[in-house]
Amino acid sequence: MQADELAAVAITAIEELKGLDIATVDVSKQTSITDKLIIASATSSRQLAALANHVYEKLKATGAAPHNPEGSHDSGWILVDGGDVIVHLMLPETRDYYNIEKLWQEGLPKSRITAPEVNL
Repeated sequence: MQADELAAVAITAIEELKGLDIATVDVSKQTSITDKLIIASATSSRQLAALANHVYEKLKATGAAPHNPEGSHDSGWILVDGGDVIVHLMLPETRDYYNIEKLWQEGLPKSRITAPEVNL
């Protein structure tokens, strides 16, 4: 299944459980990890957990092999890795704080970041 089709399945799953502010970011030219990011908000920790489980089950039903959701409803952020599509489900305050849409829409920094030198 193509990334666009997987994204549509994930978005429909989010909409079915009344997820909010759904955004899609195409990152295929910025990274080889995935093609699309889907970011959505939940109104509560309980809805956050339900959304993650629902998205996971819907992606799995397509024949895709999503990884188990990462994170917890207590953290305010759960990630569902569907391979060509990664779904970030967040509480609004967590989403505002990390603002990952802006990070990926503006692109990654062009300079290479290296680890500091360590003298042993």
